[in-house]
Formats: sequence, C-alpha cells, structure tokens
Amino acid sequence: MFVKPAPASALFAGPFALATLSAPNGPAFPALVTPDAQVLDLRAALGDDRLAVRSLLENWEATLPRLEALAEDGGRQRKPLADFEVHAPVEPRQIFQSGANYRQHVIDLHVAHKAPDDERSEEERRAEAAEIMDRRAAEDLPYVFIGLPSSITGPYDDVVLPTWAEKPDWELELAAVIGRPAYQVSVEEALDHVAGYTIANDLTDRSTVFRRDMPQIGTDWLRSKNAPGFTPLGPWIVPATSVAGTDDLQVTLKLNGETMQDESTKDMIFDVARVVSYVSQTARLLPGDLVLTGSPAGNGMHWGRLLRDGDVMEGTVTGLGLQRTRCVAEAS
Repeated sequence: MFVKPAPASALFAGPFALATLSAPNGPAFPALVTPDAQVLDLRAALGDDRLAVRSLLENWEATLPRLEALAEDGGRQRKPLADFEVHAPVEPRQIFQSGANYRQHVIDLHVAHKAPDDERSEEERRAEAAEIMDRRAAEDLPYVFIGLPSSITGPYDDVVLPTWAEKPDWELELAAVIGRPAYQVSVEEALDHVAGYTIANDLTDRSTVFRRDMPQIGTDWLRSKNAPGFTPLGPWIVPATSVAGTDDLQVTLKLNGETMQDESTKDMIFDVARVVSYVSQTARLLPGDLVLTGSPAGNGMHWGRLLRDGDVMEGTVTGLGLQRTRCVAEAS
C-alpha cells in the first residue's frame, strides 16, 4: 500500500466527511472525519458495533442530522487520522459508469481510437465527434454502463497493472453516492437522492476496450475496466450539503507530479442530475451505490503516455480531498 500524504490544512469542504478506517491489524469501521484530520469512531458514538458506512447511507435522512450534531460536539474524544489506515469509503452494491460525458475528452478519444482502415484526417474525425456529442445532448441520452464492486480499492492503495493490460490509462471522475433509493426519478428530483460525493479513478485498459475479434459487438467494458483495484475510490464521502454545486468543480490528476487532467465539470455534456435520473429510468439505485459521471480530457491516450510500473497518480476534485496511488506491475 502506498503511504498516504500528510494532511493539508483542510482535508475537504464542510464540517465533516464519512470514511471507512481501520487501526493497524484491526477491523474496518465507519468514521466521522473533521477537516483538521481528527477521527470519531461512529460505532461507539452511535452505539452500534455493526455499523458500516453503507448502513448509515441506508437511513441517510435520519443519519445526517446526527452526524452534523456529532461534528459540532467539541466534547467528543477524537483521535488523529494519522493513526488509521484509510479504505474505500463505501462498499457499493452497484456501480454505474458514465462514458463520453466530457466534450473535449470525447473528441480526444475519438481521434485516439482510430480504426486501422480509417483514412480520414484528424480534423474530419474531430468534427465527427463534435457532431455525435451535439446529437447526444439534444436527445438527452447519457451513455452509462455497469462496473463491478470488486474493482474498487482504497484511495492510497497500490494499483496492480495486469500483465495482459497493454495500455492502462487513468480517468479521474466525480462520483455521486446514493443516499435514498431512486427509481424513475426526474432530473429535478435526482439530486435529492444523492447523499454525497467522492473521487473515483476509473482505470481503463485501452487495448481491450474494443473487441478486435468481433468488432460488430462493440466495447468490452468487463475486460477493459474491471480488473481488481482498477477503481481507486475516496478518500471521503463529503455530504452533498457541503458541496455548493457540482456544475463547476475542478477535476485534476497529476502523474508523477505533472498535471495531466485539469478540467471543470462545466465541460460535462450531461450534468450529475441528468445522469442519475437517466440511470434510474432503468435501474433501481440503492443507498451506497456509485454513479460515476465521466472523465475529462487529458488521459494517457491523449498524451501518448500510458501507465507504467512505479507511476504515482494524485487525484483531486474541488472540496473532496486527495487520493494518491502507485502503480505496480503484476508479477508474471
């Protein structure tokens, strides 16, 4: 596991966030974390040894006021965050991933994934991508597929690059965490079902995105995105009440200290509410589920530089903290 960075002066926006922590060799537990890097064990504070973050989300409307009161209670005994290991903040039952949801990112991917027999110029292919996006936005049809919970790892854990992944790439994203069941909700209602937000890095092996053996069946998201640990998550769930809005958050990823992605969520084709509403028209969203909202421009295919053994990724989203993961080649 990679060593987590030293806490900044404020870890996240708002008075508290939720986390899943563990003491050395101890069991994981749900925690309230304050911006000054202090921890309150919610099992003891709420009198339930069986608590997990997901169970808190399952009763979010009643839980939120209790957490707000605990955050304001200066008399509660807290411990330093540095004494604990930080895990992925929640274990979702379902993960919904948005593809092609940032305008510039779509253009870059369209150009990078040129078919071997496509002889058109880059300018022609960029124009085609822009036309496709305009049509999608007008028809109000986000592109969403399903991820596996087994792909999730912690925000400071090493990411193992499988031997078969020839072109592993990064995709930092804003992730919405569901707090109320949602089925066939409107765009106007959608955000009422979001408990909070976290950071996800939706890694992708570009070499296996498309099935070369049978192109007519399209993309293979199972193989390209769902290796164990391919979704570093967290470190925190910041309540939606602490996020002023999701229409202008900066999504930034650094590779070995060099900025690769740095874009505002303003570049989204479909905003968070539209994506959550769209997913709910087909699937029943459950507390703790994740809705990833897409990744902006600046992935490795754009830069011509894919992930390698020893690379360190640092990801931030405005107000949601920092995750830091190191890439490790799978032993052959």
